[in-house]
Amino acid sequence: MSSPIPFLSAAKGERAQHTPVWFMRQAGRSLPEYRSVRGEGSILNAIKQPDVAAEITLQPVRRYGVDAAVLYSDIVVPAHAVGFGIDVAPGTGPVASTPLRSESDLSRLRQLEASDVEYVAETVRILCRELSVPLLAFAGAPFTVASYLIEGRPSKTYEHTKALMHTDSKLWHSVMERLAQHSATFIRTQLDAGAKAFQVFDSWAGALGEREYREFVQPHTASVFSQLKSSHPDAPGIHFGIGCDHLLEAMNEVGNAVIGLDWRTPIFKARQRLGGDTVVQGNLDPALVLAGEQCALDGARRVLDDNQGHLGHIFNLGHGVQPNSDPGVLKAVVDFVHETTRSAS
Repeated sequence: MSSPIPFLSAAKGERAQHTPVWFMRQAGRSLPEYRSVRGEGSILNAIKQPDVAAEITLQPVRRYGVDAAVLYSDIVVPAHAVGFGIDVAPGTGPVASTPLRSESDLSRLRQLEASDVEYVAETVRILCRELSVPLLAFAGAPFTVASYLIEGRPSKTYEHTKALMHTDSKLWHSVMERLAQHSATFIRTQLDAGAKAFQVFDSWAGALGEREYREFVQPHTASVFSQLKSSHPDAPGIHFGIGCDHLLEAMNEVGNAVIGLDWRTPIFKARQRLGGDTVVQGNLDPALVLAGEQCALDGARRVLDDNQGHLGHIFNLGHGVQPNSDPGVLKAVVDFVHETTRSAS
């Protein structure tokens, strides 16, 4: 039987009342109400305050009428919680003063326990009392988190990450196994507290060739999804990366996942490659939101046309909401998708 909740229906490839919409980074700097409660300093400080994190998570649901909330958190929360020594510097992103470069550094990356992130679980419990739409848990995929720990900051070249991958594969796989445990435990903690679905962000996997991805990354990401399928078989999972068109088949082989597409890969062509029943998420170019309401609505129409009325479609951007996005444009996109697909169903 189909779920009456549009997001959960679409995530399972079932008929929904309308195409569901949510936006990656829908809670954040684009909202004036966010800036009024966020406070100064690292995002990790706000995440550690359940009332604050819950309020920030709720803000875009109230403003936009989206079909899912996504927990206000960060992909480095698990590594921070176990004391690795990583923070999020405003204007820069994740930074580690002592990056992971040798076997001895692995000792700073102990296993994650649910008790390490109890404040996140409490945020989820608060939200589940308040929300009328599903809450999405999330975590970073092992490769993307590893890139921050190894580089020590955001990188365009991933020189240290790729060097470790190719020169010390034993250490590389040990790091990835530990980070897979982090991702699975972090998401499981959120699902146990009441979240209904989850997304795994492998934001920077597109920096890898297919052979590298299959050998050094795919088994560990597959482990995350497998663990969560075992513990929470009814919770839909979404697998998302940027610039991953060349990895589409390899990422789909991870299994048990909705495939999140960035704006470069047409939905129709993704289903031609992966199978007609593939459930996809995406994939309006975030730059079109910046270009104004008409451009954004024209882009949204093209995304819906590209989907061709397939039941398994969750509308989203092809990456996160940009900080200078107009909230009014995003609201118009939500309304447009809802109205257009409701009348077509």
